[in-house]
Amino acid sequence: MNLIMTNHTDNKDAHLILKEPYYLETGNEIALFEASYADRLPVMLKGPTGCGKTRFVEYMAWRLKRPLITIACHEDLFASDLLGRFLLKNDETVWNDGPLTRAARMGAVCYLDEIVEARKDTTVVIHPLTDNRRTLPIDKKGEILKAHPDFLIVVSYNPGYQSVIKDLKQSTRQRFVALEFDYPESSREAQIVAQEGDIDPYTAERLVFFATKIRNVRDQGLTEGASTRLLIYAARLIKNGVSMRSACRNAVCLPLTDDQRLLETLDDLLDDIFPAK
Repeated sequence: MNLIMTNHTDNKDAHLILKEPYYLETGNEIALFEASYADRLPVMLKGPTGCGKTRFVEYMAWRLKRPLITIACHEDLFASDLLGRFLLKNDETVWNDGPLTRAARMGAVCYLDEIVEARKDTTVVIHPLTDNRRTLPIDKKGEILKAHPDFLIVVSYNPGYQSVIKDLKQSTRQRFVALEFDYPESSREAQIVAQEGDIDPYTAERLVFFATKIRNVRDQGLTEGASTRLLIYAARLIKNGVSMRSACRNAVCLPLTDDQRLLETLDDLLDDIFPAK
């Protein structure tokens, strides 16, 4: 059986974002990201679920004209899933680069979404890429890959889910410039929901008002408030003929919790804001 040390590098054009993603700036995050990219400083995005972190990365990759490779992190993500592995092909053992390796070779923006969900012994492999070395050791190949000059690593996580078990090590956290995200202020969020959900501004404002009320009752046991993403889902249901109340219950309330007591509280909010006719 032959052993072939092949580097499978993608065509970077396949990872370019050709159409401008809709993104409404809420602070100075664009300027901070561009300043970080100018010196290839790794970037960490901190914020609640569904507040626009992923869309921001897509927008910045488009703006900087860089390919984007996204990795959804989870507890079964191993280092080999990032780096690559040998695979059997036609009686030959062929090396296949993983997404992190491909990104480092081609000079892409590599986005590790919800990095805190990954195994701690897996996230350590990114450390040499996040300091002045900018290298990626691939032990199985005996290779130390020097990252492309345009390569940038970006990670995101939700501080609301922090615990002793699920948190980033300080040795990882202190390798990044951190940008803090939150839900946009009401008028901007309504503008986003109207645009992305393809509904009228007044309906978008009512959806945002409902979400604000939910976010104010988080102390009653909700893990997270209603995200902008869920409001957009509700807006799209409304656009397709679903009633406001049903859209909010099915796209916002039910995804947030299975607790009947909390659902009753959310139903009461629905009755107050969208009374039955």
